[in-house]
Amino acid sequence: MSRRYLGEFEEIVLLTVAVLDGKGYGIAIKDDIEQRLERKVSVGAMRTALKRLEGKGYLKSELGEPTAKRGGKRKRFFQVTHAGREVLEQVMDARKRLWQAIPYTSIDFKFA
Repeated sequence: MSRRYLGEFEEIVLLTVAVLDGKGYGIAIKDDIEQRLERKVSVGAMRTALKRLEGKGYLKSELGEPTAKRGGKRKRFFQVTHAGREVLEQVMDARKRLWQAIPYTSIDFKFA
């Protein structure tokens, strides 16, 4: 399996799309990240990341039904693809290996 890399924000977006499980569209993803991570996200950064992740094949999207609340506009819903799941697993494995490699005497972590 070849190694594929994600930037930190791409990883957060991809994980959030997975958390939202098919109900993730631009603003919902942005709001979820801001709430869970207490981190501000610009609409432009969100759109760019979603487009990039879809271009890499890690996300797929489809348009929902038009709604009166949105003036007849349709939301674009995102889902993680098989390739997206694989890259998330690679990232998780790499992080686990790094955490496990830290000598206990190096940093005094207090785990709850």
